[in-house]
Parts: sequence; C-alpha cells; structure tokens
Amino acid sequence: MILTLGLLGALQTILIGGFAGYYLSNSLYEEIGRRALMVAKTVAATPAVIEGIRSQDIPALNRLARQLAETNEALFIVVGDRHAIRLAHPDPERIGFSMGDDDGDYGRPALVEGRAYVAMAKGNLGESMRGKAPVVDPRTGDIIGIVSVGYSVTQVEATIRRYKFVLYGVVGLMLMVTVLSAIVIAGRFKRAIFGLEPEEIARLFQEREATLQSVREGIIAINRDGIITTANRAAYETLDLPAEPPLTGRPILEVLPESQLLSVLTSGQPDFDGEIWLRGRQMVVNRLPVRQGDDIIGVVASFRLRNELDLVSRQLTRIQQYADTLRSQTHEYSNKLHTIAGLIQLGASQEALNLIGSEISDHQALLHLLLEAVPDPVIAGCLLGKYNRAREMGLRLDIDPDSQMIDIPDALPRDQLVSVLGNLIDNALEATREQTGAGGRVMLSMTDLGEELIFEVEDQGPGVPEHARRAIFEKGVSTKGEAHGIGLHLVQQFLNRWGGSVTVDNLPEGGSRFTLYLPKHPEGEPHHGTDSTSDR
Repeated sequence: MILTLGLLGALQTILIGGFAGYYLSNSLYEEIGRRALMVAKTVAATPAVIEGIRSQDIPALNRLARQLAETNEALFIVVGDRHAIRLAHPDPERIGFSMGDDDGDYGRPALVEGRAYVAMAKGNLGESMRGKAPVVDPRTGDIIGIVSVGYSVTQVEATIRRYKFVLYGVVGLMLMVTVLSAIVIAGRFKRAIFGLEPEEIARLFQEREATLQSVREGIIAINRDGIITTANRAAYETLDLPAEPPLTGRPILEVLPESQLLSVLTSGQPDFDGEIWLRGRQMVVNRLPVRQGDDIIGVVASFRLRNELDLVSRQLTRIQQYADTLRSQTHEYSNKLHTIAGLIQLGASQEALNLIGSEISDHQALLHLLLEAVPDPVIAGCLLGKYNRAREMGLRLDIDPDSQMIDIPDALPRDQLVSVLGNLIDNALEATREQTGAGGRVMLSMTDLGEELIFEVEDQGPGVPEHARRAIFEKGVSTKGEAHGIGLHLVQQFLNRWGGSVTVDNLPEGGSRFTLYLPKHPEGEPHHGTDSTSDR
C-alpha cells in the first residue's frame, strides 16, 4: 500500500509539476513577447521617435532609445528607417547597417504589411525575444520606419528557473506529504487488520471457510443489524433448511423467529450450553457476542442436536465403564495371583487352594445370579464391572438374591439405562468409602414385577439432607464439591425423557436409598425439561 500510494502520488505530482513547469515557461515567453510588442508599439508612437526618423537625427534617436530601454528594462531598443537601416542601436558600430543582419526578415511584416509582431532571434547581444512595430507618420499615414524592442532570453530563463525552483519545491513537499500520508494510512490500516498482509488475509479467509464447512456443529453469525453474515453447511442440515435461498444477507428473525441471538446482541452476555427448541428440534446452543473494542458488532452461535450429544455422552460412559471394569479386574486379579504365588512359595498349598476356591465361589455365585436374574448382557456386564470396582475400593457390592430384571421393554435404550444405573452405584460406592472406609457395603435390589422397573441402591454414606434432595439432580450441584454434579443430572434427564422418577430417602441405620422407577410402557412421548423427581 505504501508503494502503491507513494508511486501514485509521485506520478501525479510529477505530471502536475511537469505540466505546470511547461505551462509556466510558455506563459513567461508569451508574456515577455507581449511586453516587448507593447513597448515597441509605444516607442513607435512616440512623437520624438517619429520626428527623429523623419529628420534622421541619429544622436537624438540613440539617446532616446537608451533612456526608453532603461525605463522598460529592455535589453535593447533599435530604431530603423523605412529601409530597415539602423538609426539607433546600443552598439554604435552597427548603426547604418541593415537590421536583417540579426533576424534575417529585415522587418518586412512591419515595413511592408504594417503590422506589429513578435519574433525570437539571435544577434550580437545574444538571443532575445523581440517585439517589432512599424513607425507611421501621422501626417501622411506612411510607414517611415521600424522599432525593435528586445528582451534577453537569458533573463527570461532566469525568471523561469526562479519560478520553477519554487514550483518544484512545492512539488517535492507534496510528494513527501503523499509518502508520509501513505505510511500513516498503511500503518493504521495494518493495525486494523492485525498486521496481516492482503495475501495472508485471503489465505485466512479460505482457511476460515474450510474450517466452518468442516465443523459438524451448525454455526450462524449475525452483525449488529441482526443480518446473517455466516452460515456453514452443518447449519442448513441441522436446521433442515433448503440450500436456496442462502441464509447470508437475510434477517435472523425471518429465518428463525424463535432465535434469541438479538437478546445476546443487546445484553452482550454470552450463553453457554443452553437447551432450546429450534424448528421443532431440541438443541444445545452456545452464543457468544463479537466485540470490537467496547462495541458489540455481532453474535456467533454454534448449535447441535441434543440427541447427538446424548449419544456421545452414552458412548463415553460405556467406554469409561469398560475401562473401569478392565482396570479393576486387572488390579484385583493381580493382587490375588501375587497372594496365591506367595502362599505356594511358603508351602501353604491348602491356604492357596482355599483362596482360589473362595474366589471361584464368589464369582460363580455372582455369575449364576446375573445369568438367572439379569439375562440382558449389557446390564449384567455393567453390574459385574461395578462389583469388581467395589472390591478394588475395599467395598462390597451385594446384589439382592431375590432380584429379577428380565421383563425389560425393547424400546428402553440399554446404554442409557446402564449409564443411569452406573452413576447411582458409583455415587453410592464413593459415599460409602468416604463414610466408612474399607469394609463398607452397597446394596442393590431390582425388580420388574408390575408395570414398572424398580432399582434400589442403598449406601452407608452420610445421607442426603432433605433440603438438597431435589437440588442434587441439577447440573453442577453436588455434595462432593467442585468438578461434580453431572452424573445425577444425566440421571434426571433420562428420567425426564422416559417419564420415570427417582426418590431419595435416608436410612435409619445411616446412609441413603435411591429408588429408581421406570415405566415399562410410558404414556405419550417423553416430556422435556420437567422435574420428575417425586416422593413415593
């Protein structure tokens, strides 16, 4: 930008300066020519000059010519008769000779045609701009002589150089101002674009477009007037909008009347992980104002279908459960193997056999119970993993031998049920270990009799205060401090969608009981956003 503006300014300044210099030179030459012609006409009309030519008074004509030349700052004033013979000249030696020696035209236009004219010629006094006028006898009207007034071209050029010096000084100053202005403008412009060059801006724009289109979340941005400026492909797909006409350039309320982006534009407060309904779909939305200094110039929103997030959450939960199961089993069996190896090395073979038999007996009993009471492999695998985790923590997870969970409706998503049940058991194990340390016990009972599936989880923890029994199901609320409060919130969301409920009671002997009720055949569609926690 500096080079472009500088070169453009320099070119304009040089062209203007060159034209001005050329025009000034021509104007000065024309002005000197007009002055010479005017003086020549004035001298030719002077009575003393007319009388001197008529009487051939050469001394008087020379004195008068010198006086008039000095008065008009002329290089010379030459007076000739009707034959162009010099009667007055600054150089006395040239008096009596023809004027044609200097200009070659012998003053013919003035002497023959009777007209005044301007000519440039070089004589013994140097090159000069000459004005020539005929001398007319007023009594007879005849042309009786000629007057030539000359101004030195050297004087003209000196004057032109003086004017050009001032002119070119101004041109140079203008050029400097132009370059400095270009530097200032380019600097401010570069600061406004974070020091990036145009090529870098173009590359970043292409990268931004590629990034926007590759993101799976829908993204919509509006300016301060509520007009959509950006919308990626995922936005069209998530909102089920046609590709034509494009969203950009349209008011946000025309496309999404229920949008709250304008409220964020007004308040300037960001909104994260908000759950809303757009075009009949439940979504999780993040809205962030775009600021330029202290001004809010727009809002950017990213959104995604809620069920996609739930699917990701469930997959992560299952992966975590599998990882916990493998880790606990590895740790537990490693300890058992080390113990058995030590007993064999000590020669206590019977004790080693008893330990192996006890281990086999406990797992055989658990496996037998799960095979009969919980034939669903996903739920049974979850319970087996929690059983091993409890043992790793130094606790016991006892499953009521009278439990039965066979009649599970096909529509009930197993991964969500496992996530809910796993969260309740994990909370119970942590609460028990915190209260009792090693040796504590968590009790699980299940039944599918009647129209509901019922799960009861009892722990030996500190219990849940009455005032907190509803709040603990809200996101971010937990009795365990920060970085908690997600598990029970997921439980509540699942219950809201399935139409179930959960109760929390404190046990007389200490600890708490969480009872989960899930209808086998929920009425209507699962409802959204309501608190189904109830006391039964």
